[in-house]
Amino acid sequence: MIAEPQTLDPMGTTADLVGTIMQHVYEPLYTFDAKWNVVPMLADGLPKVSKDGLTHTIALRKGVKFHNGREMVADDVVASLQRWMEVSPRGKSVAKEVASIEAKGPNTVELKLKTPYAPLLAQLALPTGMAAILAKETIAPQLKDFIGTGPYKFKERKPDQYTLLTRFEGYASRKEPASGYAGKREALIEELRFVPVPNANTRVEGTLSGQFDYADLLPVESIGRLDKAGASVVPIMTTSFGFPYLVFNTKEGVLASQPLRQAVQMAFGPGEMMAAAFGDTRFFTIEPNHFPQGTPFYSTAGADKYNQRNASAAKDMAAKAGYNGQPVRILASRQYEFHYNMALVMAEQLKRTGIKTELQIVDWATLVQRRNDPKLWDIYVTHSGQFPEPMLSPPQLSEGAPGWWSSPAKQAALSAFNQEMDPAKRGALWGKVQQVVYDEVPYVNVGKFNGLSARAQRLQGYTPAAWPFFWNTTVAAK
Repeated sequence: MIAEPQTLDPMGTTADLVGTIMQHVYEPLYTFDAKWNVVPMLADGLPKVSKDGLTHTIALRKGVKFHNGREMVADDVVASLQRWMEVSPRGKSVAKEVASIEAKGPNTVELKLKTPYAPLLAQLALPTGMAAILAKETIAPQLKDFIGTGPYKFKERKPDQYTLLTRFEGYASRKEPASGYAGKREALIEELRFVPVPNANTRVEGTLSGQFDYADLLPVESIGRLDKAGASVVPIMTTSFGFPYLVFNTKEGVLASQPLRQAVQMAFGPGEMMAAAFGDTRFFTIEPNHFPQGTPFYSTAGADKYNQRNASAAKDMAAKAGYNGQPVRILASRQYEFHYNMALVMAEQLKRTGIKTELQIVDWATLVQRRNDPKLWDIYVTHSGQFPEPMLSPPQLSEGAPGWWSSPAKQAALSAFNQEMDPAKRGALWGKVQQVVYDEVPYVNVGKFNGLSARAQRLQGYTPAAWPFFWNTTVAAK
């Protein structure tokens, strides 16, 4: 993996790294199948929804055991979701929509909304910032016992060495055929050892030497070496993997000024950033729409503000906004090499406009920690998977995520979007949200990219995924 996870609390962060590891230990009520449909996981089926769309009655699967041997019941689910709504940025967003949640017997949960909320099930299904179901007795502000229902249980963590998971013999799998994250899960491998390898080239060398069965997020320039490595190494290109984006601190510092954020956006050339980040045009596309053409949420709203690269106009706009030479602090990590390369180009683009920059290059765990303090940064570089529901990412669309974007225009656009239950009508409403993003610049969606990872040929049954999972896989003898 690209780094040491900063926490093993599945709700404590939206970082992909934590979700990737802990989705083997914890499970949500719902999950995504191979076509990104929301389907049941710990729930017995989809909710029964009242005619007014406010009351969701969720039946739970019976006979599901926690890793401590106790059977999961409705009280665990209620306590877990309450903690999720207090702790997770995604959960906090959902909490604003929830009137109540309570157990109705040992195997039924009733969730009541204040108004209809279309993204509810998708929010409950996401592996990052997960609405994980915890054993009630383990719930605490800081988790100490990682007791879930997943096919693997937590055994040991040695910081900067590994996180070790072992097969849970009492796992209660679903019976449906495996599909994406859904259906039957089997722990066919006895142990999963997640090893932090911050240097991207070291991950490549470890893959080529046979040290790793799987290596995540490799630099795209390594594709040639992987292709020539022979049958023992299998490169994996995950198409439509995600999008890099640049989060602005709207709360404190130089970019708390919306006019200055607009000036910075005008200076940016996402095309240059993506070329520096990925090089090979097989790996990226430059386009202003947040969702690809042909999908329900494709929109050209705000497209005129994308990829402007207009240094002189940006300089004039910055001056009118009152810019007086303060450095823009750019926070990035080399553990995602493409983040670092984009940060270098960004700094040069701002330099052309006369805006000073201060690059802060740190390890990923430090970045995730620092981004929570508005006094420490102005822009940070990150990325997200490309999901079918807009409210799943970036977390800045919710309230309280780093960047702390909140405005009447945001709230009005998102309220209309989230309360509309008709998928066809939601598509048009998303365009209004995208326009507000371009107008207020809480973040900049740089483009779209395909991910590169690799597996050893001996790792069998692996399905490429945004968050790699290793149930239903086997490892042949070396």
